[in-house]
Amino acid sequence: MFNKFTLFVTSYLMIVLVSACSSSKKVTKIADARQQPASQTSQLSQTSQVSQSQPSQPSPKSQSEFRAAWVATVSNINWPSKRGLSTEEQQREAIQLLDFLQSHNFNAVIFQVRPQADALYQSNLEPWSYFLTGTQGKAPEPYYDPLQFWIEAAHDRGLELHVWLNPYRAHSPAGGEVTSTSLVKKKPELVVKLKDGHWWFDPSKKGTQEHATAVVMDIVKRYDIDGVHFDDYFYPYPSYNGNADFPDSASYKEYIDKGGPLSLSDWRRNSVNVFIENLYKNIKAEKPYVKFGLSPFGTWRPGYPSIVEGFDQYNQLYADARLWLNEGWVDYFTPQLYWKINSPTVSYPVLLGWWLGENKNDRHLWPGMSVGRDTTSANATEVMNQIMVTRGMLPKSSGEVHWSISSLTKDSNLAKAIVEGPYKKQALVPASPWLDATAPDAPQVTASIEGDSLKINWTHPNEPDVFHWVVYYQYAGKWNYTILNRHDRMFTVGKNKLSGVSVSAVDRVGNESQLVSVKF
Repeated sequence: MFNKFTLFVTSYLMIVLVSACSSSKKVTKIADARQQPASQTSQLSQTSQVSQSQPSQPSPKSQSEFRAAWVATVSNINWPSKRGLSTEEQQREAIQLLDFLQSHNFNAVIFQVRPQADALYQSNLEPWSYFLTGTQGKAPEPYYDPLQFWIEAAHDRGLELHVWLNPYRAHSPAGGEVTSTSLVKKKPELVVKLKDGHWWFDPSKKGTQEHATAVVMDIVKRYDIDGVHFDDYFYPYPSYNGNADFPDSASYKEYIDKGGPLSLSDWRRNSVNVFIENLYKNIKAEKPYVKFGLSPFGTWRPGYPSIVEGFDQYNQLYADARLWLNEGWVDYFTPQLYWKINSPTVSYPVLLGWWLGENKNDRHLWPGMSVGRDTTSANATEVMNQIMVTRGMLPKSSGEVHWSISSLTKDSNLAKAIVEGPYKKQALVPASPWLDATAPDAPQVTASIEGDSLKINWTHPNEPDVFHWVVYYQYAGKWNYTILNRHDRMFTVGKNKLSGVSVSAVDRVGNESQLVSVKF
């Protein structure tokens, strides 16, 4: 059976790769999106001769693909590298990670700001994080706001920043002692203790839902973020409580005594469903452009699709992830498809295809990827193949999220393979038309010849509406492009054999303006 399945997946992958190559013919007409000095650009144009008898080229277009990595702060997995670093050391490490993402043509970072009912930002609702300073409730010294720093640094590098929160984890065994500043002490009526040392908010309690919503909305209101993100922790994994049932019998008894009709399992799932739906609506009411993303366990239930075996998040985490996607309570959906293409019971493309079939409201489906830490060429090849499978299956809105950033920064072979392969060119985050389908105004562009170069400048009538600029330039019939950041207002190209230049503006949700052609 395994051999037959392997043959099936191999054949399937070949079909997808052929489809991906076919669908990317227009994209491959665009050369590497790097800003070149004038002499280098002119030299490049001399190697790109195209016969004048060929048909005219299509209008230039940049690549569109969500490229993100998770940055985990719980247990100091990714940042900061250890507790108690100075402000200068923390900021230096943050810049190194963001520079890595920028240089490898990523366009988003998913940054964990609430690992255990604490904060990596100034909050009046929860204490400063233990994982930041080594003492819960203690601010960085000298003082700075890490989230604000990350947002500004990310945006300066053309990266979206999505805040990642754990809605129900009140305290982790790795998070030091439970102190007087902890929500475990401040809101004891909302939490229960698990056998492995975790403290967990009871998702069924109204106070839990109200507090978690207040925490999220506080960030949405005060910070210039691009997205809010939850991962797979809803009700805890059974191992956290020694495989015993979650200790919420008192809450359920109160519900039944008031005439509640739902079974225990349905009641638990409904508690999470109500929270997710209401939070989505609250975010949209405050800032419609802020995306809400969920990253659940990669399979919904065993048997869906038929090859799936193993863990049942529906009945063990009480997470009805299929419902959230079906109802469109998300702007992007990132199931953790942490398995290989040829896995017989949890195959990456088979699972992605199943989730695609459940995407009733046509939201972004950007899977989570994590296939190994062995730094071998086989691992790099698997990641490359998964990216190409995703592009072939999701041509309208491709994208993926890498777990975690350390898988890339600590594996030079994989990082090199990505930036020299599928991420060789820059890409814009795909647009979200259900949030906003109105393109920004076109920029106002001027140009001047300086020696062998063309210097392009622009302004915009509504600069706060612009997140990126794209400069397109054509040599011998071949279009190149460079995606620039919000503060850029100038770009220089070599004039020798330059046959076309256009500039566009791109807003916060990926809408691109009309192109403005430059006369020279």
